[in-house]
Amino acid sequence: MKDVSGDCEHAPTRRTALAGLVSGAGAVLATGCTPTGAAPATRATATNSASTGSPTPGVMTLFNDPGFNFNGLMALGGSGQGSAEVGEVLTAVNAINKARLSSQSYVETFKKLGDQLMAAPEGSKPDDQTTRWRALRAAQYYGQALFFVLGSDDPGSEEQLYKAGRGAWDKFCGLCDPAPVTANVPYGKTPLPVWFFRPDESEQRRPTVILTNGSDGQNVDMWTYGVPAALDRGWNALVYDGPGQGQLLFVDQVIFTPTWEKVVGPLVDWLVAREDVDPDRIALTGLSMAGDLAPRAAAFEDRLAAVVAMPGCLTPWLGFPPEIREILTPSKKETNNIWNKEVVPELPPADAATLKKRFEPFSVQAMLDARQGRTFTDFYTPAKRIEALDITDVVGRIKMPALVLDYEAEQFYPGQARQMFDKLTSPKDYVKLTAATGAQLHCSPMAPQLHCEVVFDWLDGTLSGR
Repeated sequence: MKDVSGDCEHAPTRRTALAGLVSGAGAVLATGCTPTGAAPATRATATNSASTGSPTPGVMTLFNDPGFNFNGLMALGGSGQGSAEVGEVLTAVNAINKARLSSQSYVETFKKLGDQLMAAPEGSKPDDQTTRWRALRAAQYYGQALFFVLGSDDPGSEEQLYKAGRGAWDKFCGLCDPAPVTANVPYGKTPLPVWFFRPDESEQRRPTVILTNGSDGQNVDMWTYGVPAALDRGWNALVYDGPGQGQLLFVDQVIFTPTWEKVVGPLVDWLVAREDVDPDRIALTGLSMAGDLAPRAAAFEDRLAAVVAMPGCLTPWLGFPPEIREILTPSKKETNNIWNKEVVPELPPADAATLKKRFEPFSVQAMLDARQGRTFTDFYTPAKRIEALDITDVVGRIKMPALVLDYEAEQFYPGQARQMFDKLTSPKDYVKLTAATGAQLHCSPMAPQLHCEVVFDWLDGTLSGR
C-alpha cells in the first residue's frame, strides 16, 4: 500500500489527500459522494454553469455544490413523469439557498414539502387523482431529504424518513388504475417487496421489464426511469426492493449482495407463474450502480430475454478515489488501524457524513453507527463487500442481447461502460447520451424521458420478433 502520510516535511498527509478528494467538487462527483456540510451557495436562482469553470459544464446550476446540484437535477428531471413539479423544486431550491445550503437546510426543506403534499391542499377537498399525484411527488421529496439525513442534525430519523417516503409511494400505488399487484417474493430470510404494474387487468401475456434500482435510489426513481414508459408501450413493469435497497436496507437491515442472480431468480420465478406475463419476453434493466447488478444477474439467469446497463459498470469500487481505496489492505487489522487512527480523527464532519452515506448499504453496523452520529470503525468489511461487486470476469457469460448506456461527463464510473461493451460477446449495442440533448451526466438527470425513449425503443426492437 502506498503510504500517503510519509515522513517528508512536505509530503501530503492522509487528511490532505482525503479532504481534497472527498470534499473537492470534482472528486465528490467522481466518487458518487455528496458533501453534507457544503459551503453556502452564493446565488438563489437557477443559472447555466457553462462559463463558471464548473465540473459539470452546460448543466443548470441549482446549487453551487455539484453533489447537491446533481440531486436537485434528479428531482427536477422527474417533473416530466409527474414525480416532481418544476415550481415546487425551484421554490425549494431558492429556500435552501436563502437559508444557507447544508444537509440540514436541504433535509428540512424537502421533508416539509413532502409533509405538505401528504396533507390536503388548503381550502379544497382533493379527489383521488389529486391525492395520487401529490403522493408521488411527496415520495420524491422525502427521498431527496433521505439522501442527506445522515449529515443533518437528526441522523437517527433515517428510518422514519424512509417510512414517510414509502408511505407516500404506497398511497400513490393504491390510487393507480389499475393498482399494481403487491407481493413479497421469497428471498432468504427476508422477502422482496414487489410492485407489479400492468396496462390493464386482462390476462393477456405481455412483455415485462424488471426495473432495478441503484445503491441509493427509491421506488419513485423507478417510476421516473421506466414504469410509464413500459405501460405506454403495453408492457408490464416490476419494481422491487433488493438487498441494500429501500425496505430491506432501512428497515430489515439487509445489505447488498454481489450474487444478484440470487435476487433476480426469485423475481423471474414469480413472473413466469403469472398468466399476464410472456415468459419469453422478460427484460432486466439496471440504473446507476445496478448497471453492475443487472449484468451480473444476466450472466447467470438465462430466462432473461434482454438486459440493459444504465450505465455499464464493471467495478463499483473504482468509483471511490484512490486515496480511499488505498486504505484497504489485505489485513483487516491493518486496514482498520489506518482508518481509525489516521483517517477518522482528521475527517471534517462533512466528509465523515459523506462516507457514512456511501458505506451504509454495505454494513449494518456502519448504518446503525451513522444513525447515532458516529463514524463506523470497521472499514475493511464493507470495503471488501464493495470490492466483491466486480463483474469483470463474468460479463462474458451473458448470452442474451445487451444494451450498454454511457453518458457524456459520467461522474461515477467513467470509462467503464465502454469497457463492459467491449467484453460482451452476446448481441450488443452501445449508446452514449450527450450534452447536445441535455442528457449528460450519470443517469441523464435532466432527461429521463429521453433516457426511457432510448431504452424502450431498443427493448421493443430487440424483443419484437420473439
